[in-house]
Amino acid sequence: MSNEKRLAGEAAIRYVEDGAIVGVGTGSTVAYFIDALAQIKHRVHGAVSSSEQSTAQLKKHGIPVLDLNATGPLSLYVDGADECDPHKRLIKGGGAALTREKIIAEASAQFVCIIDASKRVDLLGRFPLPIEVIPMARSLVGREIVKRGGQPVWRDGVVTDNGNWVIDVHGWQITDPVALEAELNQVPGIVTVGLFARRPADVVLVGDREM
Repeated sequence: MSNEKRLAGEAAIRYVEDGAIVGVGTGSTVAYFIDALAQIKHRVHGAVSSSEQSTAQLKKHGIPVLDLNATGPLSLYVDGADECDPHKRLIKGGGAALTREKIIAEASAQFVCIIDASKRVDLLGRFPLPIEVIPMARSLVGREIVKRGGQPVWRDGVVTDNGNWVIDVHGWQITDPVALEAELNQVPGIVTVGLFARRPADVVLVGDREM
């Protein structure tokens, strides 16, 4: 699958416009995109990064990393996913960067998702759904998940770049991801849900092919 990831990362370059500030996600597939972006870094003004990991890789290549508050709206966001359904709705957050990823996706006119074929599913939920929570709310949020038929598992030892914790929810078959995302967003203590359904991807690349 690593070859398919590399192909997807390199194919996403064709969506980068001259003079753009590019939103950049996190993960192994995105790492290939950052390497490809480095080859055309003279054509872009810089990048907005979703994680410390991606920031370090961008800076290593000499690509300026900018603050989203200073850039305003972005034309493009490129990121991977843990699952993708036929409607381009996603589960993300396996790398615990879901909050910043969702913020940048919201700020971007076009969201290009780069995956390998193993991430394609008919129904979201086989991959445990990550939820970022304020630490003091971990048990409260866990009880709310159990009420809804999920099995919450604290990702022990993981602290997000925002200083929060992650709960992974097992056992959900998510038939209406837009509704579930909206419902969970109302639970106090939840920072972000790893469902990218209200704002799905605009383009999904499986290798170098559009889905």
